[in-house]
Amino acid sequence: MKTILVAGAVSLLLALLGTPLAIRVFSRRGYGQLIREEGPAAHVTKRGTPTMGGTVIVIASVVGYFVGNLATGQTPQASGLLVMMLMAGLGLVGFIDDFIKIYKQRSLGLRSSAKLAGQAVVGAVFALLVLQQRFADGYDITPADAHLSFLRDFGPTLGLAPFVLWIVILIAGTSNAVNLTDGLDGLATGSACLVLAAYVLIGLVAILVGLYCLRHHDVTIFLLALLVGAFWIVHGVAELASALTSGPMPGRGLRVVVGLFSIAAGAVVLFWPGISLVLMLTVFGAWLIFYAVILGALAFRLRRQTKSAGRSRRSAPAPA
Repeated sequence: MKTILVAGAVSLLLALLGTPLAIRVFSRRGYGQLIREEGPAAHVTKRGTPTMGGTVIVIASVVGYFVGNLATGQTPQASGLLVMMLMAGLGLVGFIDDFIKIYKQRSLGLRSSAKLAGQAVVGAVFALLVLQQRFADGYDITPADAHLSFLRDFGPTLGLAPFVLWIVILIAGTSNAVNLTDGLDGLATGSACLVLAAYVLIGLVAILVGLYCLRHHDVTIFLLALLVGAFWIVHGVAELASALTSGPMPGRGLRVVVGLFSIAAGAVVLFWPGISLVLMLTVFGAWLIFYAVILGALAFRLRRQTKSAGRSRRSAPAPA
């Protein structure tokens, strides 16, 4: 645990200090983003924005990992080294993509097939290495296993080829997830930061509540009700703030309703902590059902709007 905290702190510090320095260096050398000619005219102002910022994050993460192990006297484990290798490999593919854009002074770097091929190679090498017995730990357990698993392994193994294919799909899909939904530029960054900040807050409160309940098994229903009510209110406030500050995104109204309902449910439990366990469970069950229904409606709405946007793009007249 101490190693993780040290590594995370060092990585965060290096990224925060290194990013402004990298921006100045890249700007001075003219390593800026090129804009597609067929893009909106408003995007022209973004021409020259420094690119290759991921280099700082990758370097900071790798350095932080080794510094964390060194500072706590731990030996880097095979699993950690393989993950660092995977991140560095994918970072190299992204670096080549940006370097081609800068070197050839065009908005197109690696073609989609070449980038996907690079990600597939890195993912396949990673998948093959995590199964190698030479990387097993002291309990003779390899970093990964080809068995299907949930809480434990079950059923037959997938086999080498299906396992490698599955890992490549996971890695390539995760790597390209934001790129496929982001548009021409980094438009997802602002909204993603707000949403992630809200969920980080929710996660921290959930961890604190969970740790308290685990350490104090004799906690009364009265105190448990206070903790649950406080968690729901924090969850509702975070959801409401995220929805109101994320701009006109699809499903914004539904997220506002979820936030208000969470605050109301938390207030019921928080201001009437003497309610019976049955009533508290009833409120909790109603909250879960309502939350699930709203999320389902939000998913269908996003799917419908995505299809509508796709049809609009296909029916739009071609530029002269």
